[in-house]
Amino acid sequence: MSDFEPFYDVNRTYEDNYERGPFGEFAEALKSDTTQGSVPHADENFMGVPVNLAFGIPAGPLLNERFTTAAFRMGFDLATYKTVRSRAWGCNPFPNVLAVHPRSADGSLTPGSAELDEGVLADTNYEQPISISNSFGVPSQSPDAWQPDMQAAIKAAGEGQLLVPSFQGSRDPGATEEAYIADHVTTARLVKETGAQVMVMNTSCPNEGHNRLLCHNPLLVGRITEAIKREIGDTPLMIKLAYIPDDGALETMVRATAGLGSVQGFSTINTISARLVDANGEQALPGAGRERSGVCGNAIRGAGLNMVRRLAAIRERLGLDFAINGVGGVVSPEDYAAYRSAGADSVMSATGAMWNANLARDIKAAR
Repeated sequence: MSDFEPFYDVNRTYEDNYERGPFGEFAEALKSDTTQGSVPHADENFMGVPVNLAFGIPAGPLLNERFTTAAFRMGFDLATYKTVRSRAWGCNPFPNVLAVHPRSADGSLTPGSAELDEGVLADTNYEQPISISNSFGVPSQSPDAWQPDMQAAIKAAGEGQLLVPSFQGSRDPGATEEAYIADHVTTARLVKETGAQVMVMNTSCPNEGHNRLLCHNPLLVGRITEAIKREIGDTPLMIKLAYIPDDGALETMVRATAGLGSVQGFSTINTISARLVDANGEQALPGAGRERSGVCGNAIRGAGLNMVRRLAAIRERLGLDFAINGVGGVVSPEDYAAYRSAGADSVMSATGAMWNANLARDIKAAR
């Protein structure tokens, strides 16, 4: 394992990270009120909000205000507050993060490949270029806890920086579709009450039941985002997508959301789902329903770039004006540049930033 200490400690529980984190260089950053790294430009924007550089960290590893403030001080100008819900929601059992080792020479995973179902090796041997499991189950504090913390996180942003709240609806077994839509609207309202300038809705985690993704149902996403926009008004709304292999389904998603004005941007991708196994071929993550996990990091960069290119082509063909946020496998300045060249208006890194707290500073220096 690398001797670098990730700011989210994968050897601790989610609850311990929430209470004691961040760690490593992020912890050191909190001891100072100075943002590291020079400001390269002040003429970029994220969803219409001016920022120094449209680069940051997506939903996932920034658990609360301490994490987002540390990200700002390390030079990440976009910091996404981990996805919140309308009520408290528990985390999957520990461990949640394992190192993932695809068989390909470049360490990549290809959507639809047999390897995803046959099994991908996962263990605690964290090597660069890093790929990891993401098996948390989208935990959330209650609004009584996260609303004031999110308000503090918004206020901690420096000049040219932006706190980006992520949220999602929650669906109980047997709940009606109307109740599911209403819960999204309630959560969006709670986020807006914090003073958020933009918000991102997560459609790319199993939030409709075991291994079912909301983004696989674009017409329902369209109904949900239409209802949310009636609640939040002019506040820009972006939705987070998983990899969608079919061009027709992706265009349907765009038409049902951005095409009708309910969505102003897409963030993609989240993870690629894979069956994770240990060295003996047994289930790597403990517990029922955890045979598969989302994989993020280096392994998904090709899929992320592919989605950005396809979204950019749809945007041009339909003559629409929506933002594209490129996510997936950004571990170097070259990866950032590749996403921008593919059509991304902004770029974010989760796994890469966890293992390189200086990634934003490296990208700014390379420009």
